[in-house]
Amino acid sequence: MINNTKEKILENTEALFNKYGVRSVSMDDIARELSISKKTIYQFFKDKDELVTLITKGHIDRERSEMATVKSTAENAIDELFKLSHCIREHVKEINPSMLFDIQKYHPSAWALWLEYKNVFIKNTILDVIARGKSEGYFRPELDAEIISTFRVESIELSFDEKIFPRDKFDFTEVQMTLFDHFVHGLMTVKGLELYDSLIDAKSYESN
Repeated sequence: MINNTKEKILENTEALFNKYGVRSVSMDDIARELSISKKTIYQFFKDKDELVTLITKGHIDRERSEMATVKSTAENAIDELFKLSHCIREHVKEINPSMLFDIQKYHPSAWALWLEYKNVFIKNTILDVIARGKSEGYFRPELDAEIISTFRVESIELSFDEKIFPRDKFDFTEVQMTLFDHFVHGLMTVKGLELYDSLIDAKSYESN
């Protein structure tokens, strides 16, 4: 029962953060959403910062697992990028764009988790797929993988910045997918582009 209550608090709080952002959601809001007292929440979490950190860790752990599955099941580097594109589209539908900068400004422990995930796990995943794509003949052999992977991880964070992509002018999902599409097409040889386009065409056919 204790674990169920704790998981329910985490799950519902994450949903609130995704919808409204981190800063906008108070402990009172969480208690009201769950129809419990704040005292009950504090039995499991010492403060909002701990909640944010645990939710961030849980989100990162799920993404690590998902990306590892994509890598292990992809037939080739193009298939891996295509599957990652689908994952990204599904994830950004759920996220409030202000979340990342709320965490950066107000929750340093959670921010440190994100930075480690971005700069180590995501970057190494990109380096691996670039190496794979080069060896398969799908990616341009002259590419500097270190530069490209660094550009990609920084563009993820860039897309959340409302000063650069204000929400009244840009759709967040569209920004994410446009930047990913630009990244993907910059990697490929003609052979790679042909395969990638064929996967997109096949997916479009299935959707109709």
